[in-house]
Amino acid sequence: MSQLKVTIIQTDLIWENPNQSRAHIEKHFSSIHEKTDIVLLPEMFTTGFTMNTKEAAETFDSGKMETLNWMRTWAKKLDAVITGSVSVDENGKHYNRLLWVRPDGTFSKYDKRHTFTFAEEDKHYASGSELLIEEWRGWKICPLICYDLRFPVWNRNRLVDSKPMYDVLIYVANWPMVRREPWKKLLLARAIENQCYVVACNRVGTDGNQHEYTGDSSFINPRGEYLHELTPSKEELVTVAFSKDELEDFRRKFPVLNDADAFSLK
Repeated sequence: MSQLKVTIIQTDLIWENPNQSRAHIEKHFSSIHEKTDIVLLPEMFTTGFTMNTKEAAETFDSGKMETLNWMRTWAKKLDAVITGSVSVDENGKHYNRLLWVRPDGTFSKYDKRHTFTFAEEDKHYASGSELLIEEWRGWKICPLICYDLRFPVWNRNRLVDSKPMYDVLIYVANWPMVRREPWKKLLLARAIENQCYVVACNRVGTDGNQHEYTGDSSFINPRGEYLHELTPSKEELVTVAFSKDELEDFRRKFPVLNDADAFSLK
């Protein structure tokens, strides 16, 4: 596929209330009238960024988990991948887990690598250890979660069999207004250094801890240029198409990744 259409849902979330959060997001889903390939929801989209795992975490069960099955239903309706992260409990451990749910009901998962110690996320959620690279409709995509953005080594694109590991970086987030400038600048940096498209979905509104969020969700091309910035502090749904031809042409003319340092992650 020469184009990949990606939809951001920049939305408020209902604090620690999965039922109301899902119902609110469904209103956005119902307003998607054009064809899209991927729909992005924010980090912890059913509860907001809460450390109250007793109330927030859903038991992770591939067949019975309510939010996962809800995502399956809408992925099928929209014929698109739906992705975002939720608080889950698996075998007594809690994870901030991104779910990558396909229209056929299959899914992949990614557990947030960098838990936000400043908010003591590390005391409530276990860290993930594996990067997720998804192939979807001819594109390679790497989805990450919020604080992961600050760690360029974990984000780093590399050549595998002479081809870039991924074409698109995705970030789903609850990134507060007080740190909005680092958010915006780091997103541009990740696109430039990795020669990839970046798409970032952040929430808006005020959470149960009275933290404010302006969203600042965006679509960025491999040159570090905005393709579209969503309206700050407003609920909004936007779809943008990425061009595989333009990406490959840029990489061919300016092959930065060929000169990148080799390294391994532990």
